Amino acid sequence: MDSIEDVLPLDIAQNLKELKDDLDLKIPPKKLEKNLLIATWNIRGFGDITRKWKSAASDSPKRDLHSLICIAEIIKRFDVIAVQEVKANLKGLRDVLKVLGNDWSLILTDVNQGDAGNGERMAYIFDTRRVNLSGLACELVVPNEWTNEISNGMLTKQFVRSPYAVSFRAQDQTFILVTLHILYGKASSDRIEELRGIAKWLSSWASDINAYHQNLIALGDFNIDKRGDLLNETFISEGLYIPPALQNEKVTRSIFDETKYYDQIAWFKDSKKKNNLSLEFLTGGNYDFVKTALNNRGLTKQSLFFMLSDHYPLWAEFKL
Repeated sequence: MDSIEDVLPLDIAQNLKELKDDLDLKIPPKKLEKNLLIATWNIRGFGDITRKWKSAASDSPKRDLHSLICIAEIIKRFDVIAVQEVKANLKGLRDVLKVLGNDWSLILTDVNQGDAGNGERMAYIFDTRRVNLSGLACELVVPNEWTNEISNGMLTKQFVRSPYAVSFRAQDQTFILVTLHILYGKASSDRIEELRGIAKWLSSWASDINAYHQNLIALGDFNIDKRGDLLNETFISEGLYIPPALQNEKVTRSIFDETKYYDQIAWFKDSKKKNNLSLEFLTGGNYDFVKTALNNRGLTKQSLFFMLSDHYPLWAEFKL
């Protein structure tokens, strides 16, 4: 059995160098006391691993140590990253933290129970040299009063996977991240209640002057099919704002279908259309790992789906 702490095989070391070089070109560098890099990534079924540098066709799971090295290198480029689909089994996550080193930490939920919850956790991984926890960590629960608002299209039940809110501090800026993974369902209409419910929840929080902090950023896998469709309009119905840099058609979310608009990073604007953030948004995008990560192994996109993910990381850079 191989270990993530072993010396890298030469071909994997070369692939990792190519990945680093590509990340250098496409992700802004961390600038001391000047910027903040926030990301979200649905890492498909992030749980058990095969402890080999290269898994064989007969191995299950397919995700191997080479995959984890690449995942860690991508995560390393951000100050804090919200991760969806972390499973009950934490072997893969623990190995990634070993690669990241002692300056990195995480905070995560317990497993969502029930079939629809898919045995998933919500997690944040963060660079403690740049970002620290600032006190708040909670899962959002639907008030009973909202479950009676059926005529208004609100939730008639709890979120399948409870949204997870955590507050962080970077320099003198405090901000709250709220991550979630909307239930996909059998049809797009199955997602409307949860999307409208989270939009209402966040709007209520953002407008409360006594709230913990108004720097409120929603991010995660919202399972929105396309730009401008009903799901997208539902998500922004309470005033959530997606910056144009992340609406650009070149900023894709899915390795299989460039039209999908699943993952989002969004916040609120006030009545004068001014950002309800003390952070200044600079730029954002996705990171397309298909041509770099594991590219020395001749893998299909279907194989990458099992070994890395079917989602690209989505990121935003803010000025401090």
